[in-house]
Amino acid sequence: MILSFGQNPAPEPLERARRALTEAGLAFEMIVCARSTLLVVTSQCDHLPGHKFSTMPGVQKVVRLGSRTPLALEGGRTLVEVVANGGKLSVGGQKEPVVIAGPCAVENFEQLSAVAEQARAAGARALRGGAYKPRSSPYDFQGLGLEGLKLLKEVGLANKMPVVSEVMTSDQVELASDYIDIYQVGARNMYNYELLKELGRQRKPVVLKRGLSATIDELLQAAEYILLGGNLQVILCERGIRTFETSTRNTLDLSAVAVLKNLSNLPVLVDPSHATGKRELIRPLSRAAIACGADGLMIETHTEPDHSYSDAGQAITPQLLAEIVEDVALIASTLRLRDGLVLPLAEVAKSCIQPDAVKGLSEREQIFSGYRQSRDLR
Repeated sequence: MILSFGQNPAPEPLERARRALTEAGLAFEMIVCARSTLLVVTSQCDHLPGHKFSTMPGVQKVVRLGSRTPLALEGGRTLVEVVANGGKLSVGGQKEPVVIAGPCAVENFEQLSAVAEQARAAGARALRGGAYKPRSSPYDFQGLGLEGLKLLKEVGLANKMPVVSEVMTSDQVELASDYIDIYQVGARNMYNYELLKELGRQRKPVVLKRGLSATIDELLQAAEYILLGGNLQVILCERGIRTFETSTRNTLDLSAVAVLKNLSNLPVLVDPSHATGKRELIRPLSRAAIACGADGLMIETHTEPDHSYSDAGQAITPQLLAEIVEDVALIASTLRLRDGLVLPLAEVAKSCIQPDAVKGLSEREQIFSGYRQSRDLR
């Protein structure tokens, strides 16, 4: 059962309701959302009539839990914004789709710095990179740990990019908080409920990846653990699921993007790198992801993909990343134009073209040069 109050409710009615729930022997969590404050009863309360609480001052409505993921539908933020390291990332909320890029693993300063600089130039809005690497084989590179986190912070600051990185255990959450701006829960840890609870107590966004064989309902319930803890900044990520198909590393379930959009208010990213495991498939599936409504992409990028310490086969070059960013802009602009949300991409871009920067470029190249300028102005 959920007791819904309005935005910024008076303290007295809220405290009276909390006291009434406690006296009734009910456990509950208080969640402060963008549009309302909720008291979510986590105890069994089917025997209690709803009017017992609906008539209390300040209570706008009482909702029985017909869904196992009510907060994902009502409480989570549709727009997650991060301002950090001198950069800004906005995911969801009808904003333009974003691209988050970087190496699978942080290898050293030179590698990370080069990737970040070129990824930003290509149009990436945030830097991803693994300091802790859960690998199938204990003999594979496991990441640099704390040293990797420090490198991510240093390079993120230098390139004015918010940083996304994975944490695998509860004790890593506090350690990483000084260095990263967005926590990532990898596919192998989607069922790590103690980790999810700890992330629910944080106030930084969380990218929650779908488990290798997880259903959509299980993904949303995992998100519910974080939301119930009070952290409403959850971003879901479809990264492919394990099927009988062997042509790709996993099978990218793009239908999940549309389903998640229907079942929740949470932003949805797509990770085509882990979904396919093959760099030649990243671009077409990135196009498809944006076309079906994804709020952005997470793409593994490396200046020397074949020499990547991990997942070399799925890493792409910054040059290919730049082409994908252009694809994202074209597809998103076309769809938003059709819905009457924005001016045509070319019209927006041409208004921001800097003459000295486009000498000798074709009209197409001039448009995207202007688009990049317009995006940076925002």
